[in-house]
Amino acid sequence: VVRVEPLVSMGQLTSYLNPMGWTIPVVPELDDLTVGGLIMGTGIESSSHIYGLFQHTCVAYELVLADGSLVRCSPTENSDLFYAVPWSCGTLGFLVAAEIKMIPAKKYVKIHYKPVRGLQKICEKFTEESKRKENSFVEGLMYSLDEAVIMTGVLTDEAEQSKINRIGNYYKPWFFKHVEKYLKADRTGVEYIPSRHYYHRHTRSIFWELQDIIPFGNNPVFRYLFGWMVPPKISLLKLTQGEAIRKLYEQHHVVQDMLVPMKTLEKAIQTFHVDLNVYPLWLCPFILPNNPGMVHPKGDETELYVDIGAYGEPKSKQFEARASMRQMEKFVRSVHGFQMLYADCYMTREEFWDMFDGSLYHKLREEMNCKDAFPEVYDKICKAARH
Repeated sequence: VVRVEPLVSMGQLTSYLNPMGWTIPVVPELDDLTVGGLIMGTGIESSSHIYGLFQHTCVAYELVLADGSLVRCSPTENSDLFYAVPWSCGTLGFLVAAEIKMIPAKKYVKIHYKPVRGLQKICEKFTEESKRKENSFVEGLMYSLDEAVIMTGVLTDEAEQSKINRIGNYYKPWFFKHVEKYLKADRTGVEYIPSRHYYHRHTRSIFWELQDIIPFGNNPVFRYLFGWMVPPKISLLKLTQGEAIRKLYEQHHVVQDMLVPMKTLEKAIQTFHVDLNVYPLWLCPFILPNNPGMVHPKGDETELYVDIGAYGEPKSKQFEARASMRQMEKFVRSVHGFQMLYADCYMTREEFWDMFDGSLYHKLREEMNCKDAFPEVYDKICKAARH
């Protein structure tokens, strides 16, 4: 177990643990993501089909409550609070420390790239690979409604020297562009990527967001001369963004992660296509245990879910930010899915608590007198609450 404070980032954690031969089971993509954000919000990685979301790899939290007291909570100690903290966005208390499981690290990820065509085939292959526990990592990138590359990886200490790809080096092509080559050539491939490079493979291009910010960013000349300067910090981009640009982005740009049961994947992708038409789409499987708290499957059993990430400019003719997103949110609620709370949320209060299970959360807010100290999570994150 590693005990950290909430401002520790994924970049810091992997650079500290990896040389000692350790890593954490779920290392969400971007270097700057913090432990606090990944617990109070949520976090996922291509190893989540084995370990669940970031919160499911944590064994204890320490919080300062509304009355100023410091408490430790775990599955056996103050367990109600332990299960209510994830997704609560800091509205039950201030997180001051977290204890996270560690696993032995290996030097490389041996990754298989497999282009798949046809939506039904893509969904079948992706579901099949997500159920295989021998895969350390499973990830899909959809480049159109019926074209995808499905990647599976295993951790290893051995590598064929000629197939090592240090994809994290600043002059290397962006990862999603590199993957697309396999689709265009219609061939499978095998590579060995150093583990830390793999964990942060989408960092340099902020998935594919950077192509909208620096359209020439993947040009070989730019990469060789200026690749070391990117990516810009997301916090800096937000800080320097004027109101006009923010409004423009809101109307013509989407950044959303929707978590839906794996069995609804095909229907979900079709819905994303009609309402948004944004590609690439990120597919990341995860196991969702039936724990108490805001997010759990509908039945009593642990269930396989998938995170569908849509980042970019919608090409759908009828896209209109509010109406289209409300349509998407309605679909996600109908299949008992969840919307990541970092993104724009247009639900009413009733719709929000229809999507999330608020029973334990509201009980604890009452018991711990949170109301005068912290806003309700809906008021903190929802656009609809601010209008």
